[in-house]
Amino acid sequence: MRRILVTGGAGYIGSVVVDQLLERGLHVVVLDDLSVGHRQAVARGAGFVQGGVGNRELVGSLLERERIEGIIHLAAFALVPESVAQPQKYVTNNVTAARVLLEAAVQARIRRFVFSSSCAVYGHPATIPITEDAPLAPVNPYGETKRDFERLLAEVAPQQGMTVVSLRYFNASGATEQRGEDHDPETHLIPNVLGAALAKRGALEVYGTDYPTTDGTAVRDYVHVADIADAHLRALDAKLDGGSAVAVNLGTGRGRSVLEVVDAARRVTGRAVIPIVERPRRPGDPPELVAAVGRAATVLGWHASHSSLEEILNSAWRWHQAHPQGYRGG
Repeated sequence: MRRILVTGGAGYIGSVVVDQLLERGLHVVVLDDLSVGHRQAVARGAGFVQGGVGNRELVGSLLERERIEGIIHLAAFALVPESVAQPQKYVTNNVTAARVLLEAAVQARIRRFVFSSSCAVYGHPATIPITEDAPLAPVNPYGETKRDFERLLAEVAPQQGMTVVSLRYFNASGATEQRGEDHDPETHLIPNVLGAALAKRGALEVYGTDYPTTDGTAVRDYVHVADIADAHLRALDAKLDGGSAVAVNLGTGRGRSVLEVVDAARRVTGRAVIPIVERPRRPGDPPELVAAVGRAATVLGWHASHSSLEEILNSAWRWHQAHPQGYRGG
């Protein structure tokens, strides 16, 4: 039985990754400090250790004790506005602490390291869809930390015989029956649209209606969280040369505007009125982010099979109705 460590496994994406690993019959251990994640989101079949990836003694002993063979690293701070306000917090956690994890992995002779990266590494791309060979030019500290740790992994892998797969997520969204989004604050569009539909919040704030897009609102590539989790499992098994590092986009290749998402949410929820209020653009928000998806198909044999906008919204709507207080509701 393969033995996998999932850092950040109590988070939105990490908890779904853990579920799928367990369904595959793997031995799974979660390391999470619960600063953002929820203990209730971790499946009972997984081992759980509360702590941070920057705790050298804890991580080293965990890898040895559990005889870990592969690492999926999702533990990171991921709020762009917060990263602008507190850049050092992001460097400390997303790069400095992650380096400790990497050094421990080298010491433990881990041969496969899967990293949760982001399309934020691209900044304002010149060409859509965005290929993995596009320049890495992040426009905020969050994106910079993802780029910097990707580069560190690429430096270390050839020297240590470690194979690294960096998965550049586009917009993770949707829910499974058991797991959904429960962030505080919530910054993602789809849970905020559904929150407005449930009258759990006021009008949805739409940031920017004057972009050079079809309806003036920003366009993003939405990917179901179950598809993203599936890509992690494929990344663990992908046939790659030892000592290599590859970056792979996770997207659908199709963009949807904010207003398209709102209109689709009205249909899915049956709520004819989802109030919106227009706000100015947020600094640094690109007009359009859509993935080129060819490498994911070639390297991982992956494509987004559950990521129609309707399926994403339906799954999230069911989860939010069943968990009106998120994981805090028990």
